[in-house]
Amino acid sequence: MAVPHKPRGLYPTVTFSFLLAMSPDKSLVEITNDPLPPLNVFFDLVADVSAGAVSTFSGTTRDTFNGKQVLRLDYTAYAPMATKVLHDLITEARARWPLRHVAVHHRTGTVPAGQASVIIAVSSVHRREAMHATEYLIDELKRRCPIWKKEVYTDGSMWKENDRCC
Repeated sequence: MAVPHKPRGLYPTVTFSFLLAMSPDKSLVEITNDPLPPLNVFFDLVADVSAGAVSTFSGTTRDTFNGKQVLRLDYTAYAPMATKVLHDLITEARARWPLRHVAVHHRTGTVPAGQASVIIAVSSVHRREAMHATEYLIDELKRRCPIWKKEVYTDGSMWKENDRCC
């Protein structure tokens, strides 16, 4: 059953069933240079009457790290491979937990302090599965996805390494 989305502001009206038409596994993955929509958009994308739980994660740029003032994060991705890896991670999560719908969106380019760089939303029949899957997806994304992050401070910058990727 489609859950109509009534977004605020400039975001277009979307229904999950429309988006799923492009995704046979009921997943939505996007790598984008644009600012990510508000978290409620992702909640609405994965909400379903058959799901008793929706778990979300929003990774935002904080303003300090190890005592240094962070101005922004600069993300670079090999988008075709990153998209494939994200779909693979969702497939792995689905093999572990009975999930309904999954959305994973990651921003590239410059992400100022206070803005989201990644949003994950997962629905399932029960909360525990949704929460475990959300944690698994962000942990594995950070380990395996070809998305690289440079932290830019007031006094310089530093590239951060992924655990196992590339």
